[in-house]
Amino acid sequence: MINNSSPQDWPEPIIRVQSLSQTCIDSIPQRYIKPLSDRPSKNTSFETTNFNIPIIDLKGLYSIDPNEKASTFKQISEACNEWGFFQIVNHGVSHDLMDLAKETWREFFHLPMEVKQQYSNSPKTYEGYGSRLGVKKGAILDWSDYYYLHYLPLSLKDYNKWPAQPPSCREVFDEYGKELVKLCGRLMKVLSINLGLKEDYLQNAFGDPGGMTLLLPDDEVHGLQVRKGDNWITVKPVKNAFIVNIGDQIQVLSNAMYRSVEHRVLVNSHKERVSLAFFYNPKSDIPIEPAKELIKPERPALYPPMTFDEYRLFIRMRGPCGKSQVESLKSPR
Repeated sequence: MINNSSPQDWPEPIIRVQSLSQTCIDSIPQRYIKPLSDRPSKNTSFETTNFNIPIIDLKGLYSIDPNEKASTFKQISEACNEWGFFQIVNHGVSHDLMDLAKETWREFFHLPMEVKQQYSNSPKTYEGYGSRLGVKKGAILDWSDYYYLHYLPLSLKDYNKWPAQPPSCREVFDEYGKELVKLCGRLMKVLSINLGLKEDYLQNAFGDPGGMTLLLPDDEVHGLQVRKGDNWITVKPVKNAFIVNIGDQIQVLSNAMYRSVEHRVLVNSHKERVSLAFFYNPKSDIPIEPAKELIKPERPALYPPMTFDEYRLFIRMRGPCGKSQVESLKSPR
């Protein structure tokens, strides 16, 4: 059963990690220390320079050469099936805009604390300036601060919750959001076609943008790790590339033909890291379930219907739990 009552406030006082990082010289509070089993080690991580998630050049999608186009579709299909993550280059988004968006957010996080605190968030919507995910009291916390805002739908877009500083930020974020919505739309068509569905199937099934994340990583400070089998792969970001992450909802709709893969972020002891995650999420009230075209006697539906609102509340109440979230949603066999 899913509890439909959304929490109104955090269970404990919020402490900003950015402030802690400036005062905790030799140690950090126990609340931020993961169990040994959840920490990276040399035995479970691939750090070699020649091992990375797939890197896909999207220019092939628009090639007049049918073989080049087919090859690009195949690369995306294999990445969705085998990795759940891949990097894309020649994606059509201005490199200058990408740099400007990243640096504008970096400027925000370096504003005085009293300015940032004006945008403090709550677990009701998470929109605004925050420092924790999940509302479980006494939970181990992530060593990070974030700012979450809505770009679409327009009914949720509230400029009063967008930061007013730096002065150009709202204009920059608007332009950045517009370009990423277009890019996600193109990718959703490719994913639909690769599943053997009509090109607009995923978009229509989600009623809105849905089911993937575009990450603009920090080029200088690496930290993202992706699980591959029993190993953790440290992602090496390519300059001016986006990292595409297949979300839980697409795993559900594809009946697990596409994979939403566990991932984590490492803390750097010496440098800050700024990254931008663009969540291309489904409309909140449409039930998400495996596409009927992908259900067969030998491959029955693996998941029951669930709206994105129900799923989001489920995640927020439990906090980050790897991929046990989506696995726990599977229908009993």
